Amino acid sequence: MKLVIPGRLPSENEIIAAAKGHWNYYREMKKTETERVAWHAKEQKIRPLQKADFTITWYCPDTRREKDNIMAGQKFIFDGLVQAGVLPDDRWKNIGNIMHRFEVDKKNPRVEVSIYPL
Repeated sequence: MKLVIPGRLPSENEIIAAAKGHWNYYREMKKTETERVAWHAKEQKIRPLQKADFTITWYCPDTRREKDNIMAGQKFIFDGLVQAGVLPDDRWKNIGNIMHRFEVDKKNPRVEVSIYPL
């Protein structure tokens, strides 16, 4: 199965900046991004499963953001999959291995999450 999330997810630097700002900034960011991932999972009819391995391919518009900052967006991915009912939880018993890949696509930035049920 493959989940495609159009656009970018917040980077670690953006997450930290929100958390350091007003107490509500990070809460709103997490709610918005988690709901966005959940909506795409439902719209793309990603079926429920108990456990899976994941390959996350980050298609970035450029190479300005550092890869470790980009990967922080995986928090929203896994929380969104739980919210959508794809995973029962995002603990070790439900999340197997996670692999990250990085590509540049100036015209169509997105995140593709390949899901391999276990």
